[in-house]
Amino acid sequence: MPAIVVEGLRKHYGSHVALDGIDFSVDEGEVLGFLGPNGAGKSTAMKIITGFLAPTAGRVSVGGHDVLVDPIAARGLIGYLPESAPLYPDMRVGDYLDYVGRMRGLPRASRHRAIERVAEQCGITARLGQRIGQLSKGYRQRAGLAQALLHGPRILILDEPTTGLDPNQIVEIRNLVREIGRSRTVVLSTHILSEVQATCDRVLIIHRGRIVADGATDDVTARTRGGNLLRVAYAPGKVAPSAEAVRAAVAAVPGVERVRPVEAGDPSWYAFEVLAASEVRQALFELAVNQGLVIMELAPERSNLEEVFRRLTLG
Repeated sequence: MPAIVVEGLRKHYGSHVALDGIDFSVDEGEVLGFLGPNGAGKSTAMKIITGFLAPTAGRVSVGGHDVLVDPIAARGLIGYLPESAPLYPDMRVGDYLDYVGRMRGLPRASRHRAIERVAEQCGITARLGQRIGQLSKGYRQRAGLAQALLHGPRILILDEPTTGLDPNQIVEIRNLVREIGRSRTVVLSTHILSEVQATCDRVLIIHRGRIVADGATDDVTARTRGGNLLRVAYAPGKVAPSAEAVRAAVAAVPGVERVRPVEAGDPSWYAFEVLAASEVRQALFELAVNQGLVIMELAPERSNLEEVFRRLTLG
C-alpha cells in the first residue's frame, strides 16, 4: 500500500484555482522531490496532505487513513517541517523537544531517549540547553527538523529544510535526508534543484496547479520536452571568425531553437549548448565544413534538473 495517495485534489481560493485536480501517490520508503515555482500550488498541496488545510475537492490518504475522515491517525504517521519552523524562541531546545514529545503523547522515558536520538541525528546535542532565540538560522532549522523526527514518523514532509543554511550545513542536512530515506517515506520541497538531484529517487513538478512532470529523477532530468540538447564545439580552421558570428550561424540552422555559449575545452574554441526541435547534428557538421571550421565536439548533452524545471514552468 502506498504511503500517500492523492486523488483529484482541488483547492480554490475564491476564483483562484491553486490546485486543479492533481493525482499522485508516494510509495513506502520513497524519497520524492516536490517542486514548483512560487504560486504553483506546492505548499497548498503539502498543507492538505498534512491536514492543515481542507481541500475543495478530492481525497488524500496517509497510511490508508483519509486525512479528513481520520485526521488524528493520519497526522500521527507524519513528521512535518514547514518552511517557517514552529519554534518558541524563549524556550531552551531540550525543553522545546520535551514539550513536543508530551504533545505527541510519548511517555517520559521514551521522550528522553527520543530527544537524545534526534539531537544526535540533527547535530544539536550541544545546543539542548540553549534558548532557541539565541540560535543561528541554521541551528533553528535543525531544531525544527528534530521536532519532526521526534516521534519516529513513517512519513517525513520537509518544506525548504535547508533555507538559511551555509554550504556545509546544506550537505549535512542532505546526507541526513538521504539517511532518513532509507527507512522512511520522505517528501522534500526545495528550490535548490541540485539538492533534489542528489537526494531524491523521484521528482514531481507542479505548475499552475497541475502536474507537469513526474518520474524517476534520472528519467525526468534526461527529458528536454520534445527537443534535442546538444553540445557543439568548433575550432578555427582556414578562417577565424568572431564568436558572435559562429553563434549566429549555429542559430540560423533550421530546427535550432536556442544557442547558449558555454565554457570550451580550449580558449580558442567556439562552444555552445544547442537546443533543437529536430535532429540537427548533420547540419551542424556541414556548417563546420562550409565555414572552414574544425569540429571538436558534437554530442547529446543530458539536461540537468534546473534546465528541465525552467522549460516546464516558464510561460
